Amino acid sequence: MRFLVDEDVDVRLIGVLRRLGHDARRVPSGTQNGAVIRLAQEDGRILISRDADFTDEGRYPPSRSAGIIHVDIHPPRLPPITSALKALLAVTPEAEFAGRLFVLDETGYSDFSSP
Repeated sequence: MRFLVDEDVDVRLIGVLRRLGHDARRVPSGTQNGAVIRLAQEDGRILISRDADFTDEGRYPPSRSAGIIHVDIHPPRLPPITSALKALLAVTPEAEFAGRLFVLDETGYSDFSSP
């Protein structure tokens, strides 16, 4: 899978994703949200971000993306983020990410996509 990791997420997650065989890259520092989502859309990448703005389906419709993963884990330590993300990736095929919004939390993940 192809991921775009926002600058507000621990950069080490890119290495985790790459070790799992995924293509992951980082959002350039200082990129505004509108440009972040455009980068993800243009490259066909699933966006991973801690920015709750990306859960606003009116402003950033998941239906126009390869998928959005919002990290809602506090504090945002790498081990619980990795654990929740691995759980999501283990049961969700790549084709099922498109147009969906997932939220990672301390208990795992939830699908917040509109039906």
